[in-house]
Order: sequence, then C-alpha cells, then structure tokens
Amino acid sequence: MSYTDYIWDLGGTLMDNYQTSATAFKMTLQAFGVNVAYDEIYTALRVSTDFAVSKFAASLPNFTAIYKKREAETLAQPVLFADATRVLATIVKKGGRNFMISHRNNQVLDILKSANIICYFTEVVTADNGFPRKPNPDSINYLLDKYEMTQAVMIGDRKLDITAGQNAKIDTIYFGNDNKIKATYQISRLAEILEL
Repeated sequence: MSYTDYIWDLGGTLMDNYQTSATAFKMTLQAFGVNVAYDEIYTALRVSTDFAVSKFAASLPNFTAIYKKREAETLAQPVLFADATRVLATIVKKGGRNFMISHRNNQVLDILKSANIICYFTEVVTADNGFPRKPNPDSINYLLDKYEMTQAVMIGDRKLDITAGQNAKIDTIYFGNDNKIKATYQISRLAEILEL
C-alpha cells in the first residue's frame, strides 16, 4: 500500500445502494402520479441525486424530503460491495486510516453502524458538517489539514468524487467502468486497492 490515508465516498463505492435508491425514487415519483423508467432513474442517480431530482421531479413539492425518508428506510439494511470490510480492515491493520465524505446527513453514521464498518473510520464528514458538496475540495482539504495527511487518496465511483480529489491535489481511485473518467487509478474490484 503506497497510501496512508484513504478518503472514501459511500454510496456506489463501499455500499451498493443505487438499486435500492432507484427503487425508492421510482416509488416516490409514482406516489406523485409520475411514471419514469427504472433504468432512466438509475442512470440519473449515478450522476447525482440533485441531477435526478432536477430531471424528473423539479416541480414536485417536497419530493426530495419524501424520497430521502423512503430511501433511508431501504438503507437500514446496507449492502456492501465485495471485499469492502476486508479492505477497510486491512488498511487499519497496516497502520493506515480511513475517512469518509458523504453528501448524506448524519444518517450515514447509522448506515455505517448497520454495516458494521464504522469502527474502521477515523472521521466521517457528512452534509451536517456544512461543507460545500463535492467536487468542491473543502471537505477533503479540511481532513488533509486536520490530520496532516501527506499520502492521501480519494476513492469514489463518480466523476464528482474524482474531480474533488483532483481539486484538492491528491491522487484518486475511480471504482467503475467509465473510461472517460480520468483518475490516478481505475479499479473494478475494491480488493485491487490493496495492490496499489
């Protein structure tokens, strides 16, 4: 391992949440009498929640609040990607540190507890910390400064995660298959992180 500090995104990186989130989004739209194909919702959520809301539900009153409540219910039983726990544990065992930056509110702490992985994180930054959303690097810079990081890497599954890391001038690991996203490394399995 060439890094000592690993800054993680949660949804789509450690946790496989897009299927449940897309289902909750579709159910919320249907409650408003709007029907959108599941695949379209899934693709839009991969960009961001804000993008999906602006595309499909911009004029629906309180849509985001209702969707977030429904999504939280589905995320009570989080599903991690293969090797997520092993990778986090190995990083800590070898003297490294894990951090998380999430656009979610402090609900993310409950998700990490339910998934039995909160013990592997030194600090979790959520929307409740008040930082601008990624790709703004302020939340990353906060961690870099607070913990005096010199060998840090940002890990995520979306362009905004990678851009945030690049904006903070640290290496990046893209977990996905979109070859248009340019990161320091691209992986298709989380276990590959331990080989970098």
